[in-house]
Amino acid sequence: MLTPSDLLPGIPDTTPPLFARRLAAYGDRTALLTDGGELSYRALAEKVARTADRLGTRRRLVLLAGANTADVLVTYLAALASGHPVLLVPGDNEEAVRSLTAAYDPDVVVSADRSGQLRFDERRAVSAHELHPELALLLSTSGSTGSPKLVRLSYENLQANAESIATYLGVGEHDRAATTLPLHYCYGLSVINSHLLRGAGLVLTDLSVADDRFWDLFRAARATTFAAVPYTFDLLDRIGFAELRLPHLRYVTQAGGRLAPDRVGHYAELGRRDGWDLYVMYGQTEATARMAYLPPHLAAGHPEAIGVPVPGGSFRLEAHPDWPGQDTGELVYAGPNVMLGYAEHPSDLARGRTVAALHTGDIARRTADGLYEIVGRSSRFVKILGLRVDPERVETLLLSHGFTALCAGRDGELVVAVADGGDADVVGVRRIVTGAYGLPPRAVAVHAVPELPRLPTGKPDYEAVRRLGPAPTSTPDERPPDVTDVTDPTDVMDLCRLYAAILDRTDVTEDSSFVSLGGDSLSYVEMSLTLERALGHLPPDWHTRAIRDLRRTEPAQPPPREGSRRRTLETGIALRAVAIVLIVGSHIHVFYVKGGAHLLLAIAGYNLARFHLTPTAERRERVRHGLRSIARIVLPSLFWIALVLPFTDDYVLANLFLLHSVLGPHDHETAVQFWFIEALTYILVAAVALLGLRSVDRAERRFPFALPMTIAALGLITRYDLLGLGNRFHLPSAAVAFWLFALGWAAAKADTIRQRMLVTVAAVATIPGFFPGEPFRDAVVTAGFVLLVWVRTLPSRGRANTVAGVLASSSLYIYLTHWQIFPLIKDFSGWLALLASLLFGIGYATVAARVTRRLSALRAHRRHVDEHRAALS
Repeated sequence: MLTPSDLLPGIPDTTPPLFARRLAAYGDRTALLTDGGELSYRALAEKVARTADRLGTRRRLVLLAGANTADVLVTYLAALASGHPVLLVPGDNEEAVRSLTAAYDPDVVVSADRSGQLRFDERRAVSAHELHPELALLLSTSGSTGSPKLVRLSYENLQANAESIATYLGVGEHDRAATTLPLHYCYGLSVINSHLLRGAGLVLTDLSVADDRFWDLFRAARATTFAAVPYTFDLLDRIGFAELRLPHLRYVTQAGGRLAPDRVGHYAELGRRDGWDLYVMYGQTEATARMAYLPPHLAAGHPEAIGVPVPGGSFRLEAHPDWPGQDTGELVYAGPNVMLGYAEHPSDLARGRTVAALHTGDIARRTADGLYEIVGRSSRFVKILGLRVDPERVETLLLSHGFTALCAGRDGELVVAVADGGDADVVGVRRIVTGAYGLPPRAVAVHAVPELPRLPTGKPDYEAVRRLGPAPTSTPDERPPDVTDVTDPTDVMDLCRLYAAILDRTDVTEDSSFVSLGGDSLSYVEMSLTLERALGHLPPDWHTRAIRDLRRTEPAQPPPREGSRRRTLETGIALRAVAIVLIVGSHIHVFYVKGGAHLLLAIAGYNLARFHLTPTAERRERVRHGLRSIARIVLPSLFWIALVLPFTDDYVLANLFLLHSVLGPHDHETAVQFWFIEALTYILVAAVALLGLRSVDRAERRFPFALPMTIAALGLITRYDLLGLGNRFHLPSAAVAFWLFALGWAAAKADTIRQRMLVTVAAVATIPGFFPGEPFRDAVVTAGFVLLVWVRTLPSRGRANTVAGVLASSSLYIYLTHWQIFPLIKDFSGWLALLASLLFGIGYATVAARVTRRLSALRAHRRHVDEHRAALS
C-alpha cells in the first residue's frame, strides 16, 4: 500500500491524507450530489481551499458538529488539508457538543445555527494545546457520544484505511455512494474518505432509507452503493426493498454490529438475484473503521463469519483462559489503520503512538477456510444499540445514587436488577442509566427484586439477571398525566409519559412516534392539541416523528392567556368538528346542511393513510393497528346499541351486530340510523384485509398515490351502479360510498401539486350528482374535500382549538348517542337539543376513555406481576 511519503519523497507521514489534498486533480468529475444539484471536484476543491484559508496555517484544535451537509464536509476536508486536528461530534446531540467542548476546550468550534448555516466560533488564534504532529482526528469510541474518552487517529490512519477500503470494494470513478450514515460515525466517515480518494461521487443526504424520497434521490443520482447497519435491514424489510428497482446498485456494505446469519444469507441471495454484492464487514473506531471483510461470494456459504483482514492488516489470536482451544482466542489486529491511542484529557493530545496492535476484546476462531468468526467477548462490555456499555460501571453509578444493583446485557438490551428493600424507584433507576449512557428507555429493563440473585459461591448470578423478563416503562399506579404534567418541554420523559397516558401504552420510548404506537384518528385529536399546548407549535409531520425530535430545544416561556393565544388548527380536525355539528343539527332540523357523514368517510380514508400507511410500518404492524382502530369503533357502538335496544322499538337485532345494511329490513326507517357506523366498519375491514395481502402491501409502498386512485376508480362501478346491481339487490352504503374513502386515502398520499390537482379533479367530477336533487349537499362534501386537500391548517385561537378538539375526538360517540338524546328535548328547543346531544356524546367519550385506560392499566399490571413472579421462580 502506498503512503504519502512514497508518492511525495521527503514528505513525512504526518502530511494530511491525499483524499483531502488532491480534490482538484479529479477536475470536472461530480463530487457531491444533493437535492439542490451537483458539485464538481474542482468546485469542491475551491470551497475547501477558501475554508482552509479561513482556518489559517497555525494548527488549532477544531471541534466540528457533524452533519451530512456540503458545508460540514467542506469544513472537515479543509481542516484536514491544512493540518488542523478535528474533534468530530454529532451535530444533532447538543449535550455531546457541550460536554466535549467543556472537556477539551477546542480553539475553534464550528456548528450550525437554527437556519442550518455554519457558525465559526474562533476562540483563539493560537492553540491552547500541544498538538502532536500526527494527530488528525478525534472520534468517540464505538458510538459512545459525549464521553470524554476519544480515539486519536493519525493522518496515516485515515489514508491507510481509505486506501484499504477502496481496494477491496473496488471503488472507481463511476461509483456514487449515498450517505446513509452520519458523518461523525466512523463507518459513515470511511465511506466518504474512500470515495473521495478515488474520485467517486457522494450522494449527500440525511434522509432515511425508510423515506421514499431517499430512493427517488438514489435513482436520480444513479447511485451504486449504500452502507447499512443491522437496523437498516429492518427498515429495508419494511419498505419492500426486495421489490425496488435500482438498476445502478453495485454493492451494499454492512457493519456496525453483528447481522444475524440468516439475514446475511437472505440479502446475499437477494444480491445474487438482482446483480449486486453484499459486503459484510467488521471494524472498530480504534481501527479507523475497518479490520475485516467477507468477500461477497462467500457470504451465502459462511454468513456467520467476519471474513479476512483488510488489505494491509493482519489478525492473530491471543490465548484467553476462559476460551481454551487452539483456533480460538482474543482477536488482535495489526495494521497502519490502528489508532495512536486514547485521549481522556486535553494533555493527551500531545502524545504520540501508545498502541502498536489493537486488542479488540472479541473472542474469535479461525476456520479451516481461513475465515475469522466472532464467538464471544473477553470482558463484560456489551454493545447496546451500537453504544459500548460496561455493566460494572453501571452498577457503580447506581451505587453512588444509593441503589444496589446487578447489570447484564442481552440482545441489545441492558437488564438491571435492583435490590427492592420495599420501595425501589424503578423509574428513577431507568432515568439514571439512560441519562448517563444516552440509551433510550426501551433498551433498559429495570426490575425490583427482593434479593439480588447469587450463585452458591456467593458470586453474582448474571445469567439469572439476563433471564428476567422485559419491564414496562411506566407503572399502572402512576396518575395518567396531561399537559399540566409536561413541566419541562425539553424533557423527553415528560413527553413519553404523555404519550403513554393518551395512547394507553406501557412501551413508550423516546424513539416512539404517534404512528408507531398505533395512534389513530380517535386519539390523534387529543394528542395533537395536548402537544401543541405543551410545546407551542407542532410540525405537520409530528405524528411520524420520534418523540425525541418533538421536544423543545429551549424551556418554554409562559404562554399568553389561553383564549387570546394565536394557534393553528388542522383542517382535518376542524372538518370533523363541523361535520358532527352539521349531522346532529340537520337531524334535529334546527338547520338543514347535509353531507357531513359522507365527508367523514373521506376524512376516514385520509386518516388511515396518514396514521397507518407510513413507510416504516411493516405489513403486520399496519394490519394490527388497523384492527385496533376498527375495535375502537365497533366496541363502543355495540355497547351503546345493546344498552338502548331493550328500551326502544327503533332498532332490530341486526343493528346490534352492525348488519342492518346487509340483512335489513330495509324499509325500517329508524333502523338505518347507524348506517354510517356500519359503512365505516365495513370499509375499514375491507381496507385492512386488502393491505394484509403481501402483494398489495408491496404495491402500496411502491405506488402510494396510484394505488388508492386505482381503488377509487374501481369504486366508481358501484358509485354509478355500472353493473346494474342496485336494480336487483340492496347495495350497502359501504359499497356505494367506498370511492369517497379511497379518494381521502389518495389525498393523504398526494405529495405533489400534480397529484393534488388530480385527486381534486376526481372529487369535483364524481361527487356532484351523488345526492340526486340535493346540489347543496354535493357542494358541502366537495368543498370540505377540496379544503382537506389544499389547506392543511387553519388560523385559530386557543379556545376554538379546545372546542374543535373535543367535538372531533368525540364525534363517533356523539353520532352514536344523539338519536336517543335529541327526541327528549327538541319539542322544547331544537338548539337546546343540539347542545344536549353534543354534551352527552362528549360525556360518553370521556367515560369510554377512562374505562379503556383503567382496563389497560390493570392488564399491564397483571402482566408485569406474572412476569416478575416467573423471573423469580
